[in-house]
Formats: sequence, C-alpha cells, structure tokens
Amino acid sequence: MKVAVLRETTPNETRVGLVPDGVKFLKKKEIDVVVEKDAGLAAGFPNSLYEDQGATIAQDAAAAVAGADIVLKVQPVTVEEVGILAKGQVLMSSLQPTLNLEVVKTLRDAGVTTMAMELMPRITRAQSMDILSSQATVAGYKAVLLGANAIGKFLPMLTTAAGTVRPAKTLTLGAGVAGLQVLATFRRLGAVMEAFDVRPAVKEQCESLGAKFLELDVGDMEDEGGYAKELSEDQHEREMEMLAEAVKDTDIVITTAQLPGRTAPSLITKAMVEGMAPGSAIVDLAAETGGNCELTEAGETVEHNGVKILGPVNLAATMPFHASMIFSKNL
Repeated sequence: MKVAVLRETTPNETRVGLVPDGVKFLKKKEIDVVVEKDAGLAAGFPNSLYEDQGATIAQDAAAAVAGADIVLKVQPVTVEEVGILAKGQVLMSSLQPTLNLEVVKTLRDAGVTTMAMELMPRITRAQSMDILSSQATVAGYKAVLLGANAIGKFLPMLTTAAGTVRPAKTLTLGAGVAGLQVLATFRRLGAVMEAFDVRPAVKEQCESLGAKFLELDVGDMEDEGGYAKELSEDQHEREMEMLAEAVKDTDIVITTAQLPGRTAPSLITKAMVEGMAPGSAIVDLAAETGGNCELTEAGETVEHNGVKILGPVNLAATMPFHASMIFSKNL
C-alpha cells in the first residue's frame, strides 16, 4: 500500500496531514509513504525528517499521488486538485461538503472515495479520529493567549511590595472541547473563571476545572451527537438577559458556541459590549461561522467603546507543530 501526503495550498494554512512520526508508524506496517516536497516545512517538519523515517520526497503533488492508494490532506481539495487524483483512490481530509458542493461532485465524477474527517461521529470508538476535537483543543489554548495579550492586566492574583493585584475575571461561553481547554488554560494562568453552556450536563466538567457555572433552567439541550440544541425564542431571551449581567465586569470573554452546519448563535450584542469595561476583550472562536458576538469580523480585531473583539480564523494553523501532530494521529 502507498500513502501520499500533499502540501497545503490554502492561504495561511501551515499544518500538514502527516508528520514524520506518522511515517515511522506506517512504515512499521509495511506501508510506503510519499510526501510532496516541503509539505511539512511550515509546521516545522523539513523534508529531511520525513526521509529519515523512510518517506520518499516527490517534487510536486502529481508525482506524490501517482500510484497512491490513500491521499492525506488537512484542508479540502480544490476542483483543480481533484484533477491529479485517480479513480479508486481514497482521499482523507476535511471536506466541508455542504460548502463545497462543486468539489464533492467533481470527486464523485472522478471516482475518488473521500472521507470527510470533520463528520466523524461523536462516539467513544471514533474519538481518536475526531479532527474537530483535536483541533478545537489547539484553538481553545491559543484563544486564552490571545485574550491575555489583548488586555492590559495580569491574569493571576499577585502580591507585591507595591500591593496586591486582583486576578482577571473571565467568562467562557460554550463548554465543548474548545471551551474546556479554555478553562484548563485559564486555570493554569490563575484567572477567576465563570462558564456557561446550555447543556446542564457539562456543569460538573466546568466545576472540576475550577470555574463557577452559570445556570439557566432550559432542560436537556444536548442532541444525540453531543452538541448543543438550538434554544427556543423564549429560552434565548432568558439566556441573553443572564449573559448581559455576566459580561459587565468580565475582563476576557471567550465564546466557542457553534451549531454544526449552521450559523453560530448570537450571544453577545452590541449593547452588552457597551456595558463592558474599557480595556476588556472578547475572543470569538465562532468567527468563521458568523460569530457569537454581534460586532465580530472574521479575521479582524475590532475595537468598540474600548473593548477589543477578536475574530480569529483557523487558529489551529497558528500552532502548526502540535496541531499537525494530533491531526496526523487522527488520520
């Protein structure tokens, strides 16, 4: 069997689908690996590291996939990239099929079997293959660093000769994989934490990480896939009232709430932002799907009434070394 690893062509994508340790693992199973030249360079894995583990370096994508059984990537292929794939090959990557219908049709017509890794079911047996969870871990960690950098305050309480500095107060909205990693990172940095999720079942997880859980009586709001259900209009109104109070004296708000295949729910209004103290910050991890904050602009930092609203995109690609390591494990 032969596995091909392609270099990413999406702008600002620095990850790679297979790291050198992955090559070592596959070689032990007598699987040949061909890596497109410089595929791992941006992630900190030069060609020599792949060669040291037994991989062959191909000069371009077409040469890499020639004769391959399985092709590995991070981002979805383009219609043009499908042209180098052959009938019967298996492509493993993210796909986002509802957003890339033309690509899906082209793959179908080319006879390429495609595994959309982001659609891995949320079951115990599939956890080791879940790219959404692995990359959300990276995003949650980096979001805290961005938030800490955006405010002019220490996160932990410090006792100094010049007096005591109070710890920063933080609020995390959404307690999925990204949200729980946010809490774990805030805890390491010594911040005071509050957290909210419409799923009461995650209360214990938040509290185990040291956060105060904000409760809203809306019943069981978790679907069969483990994701949060959409609230009714009345439930959403009560949620917004509670959040308006919660954000007033918060230094960093990190929002992670998303609905699979849909626009992200709006949680932080313009009026709420105006009620926050100047110098505070919001890091919106749902920026790519519309944002949880009304003022979020994907890929931009907006300042309103002294409050910074960060809308980072593809955060995992800003930490490509470890993001690639765990993505490689998933594949």
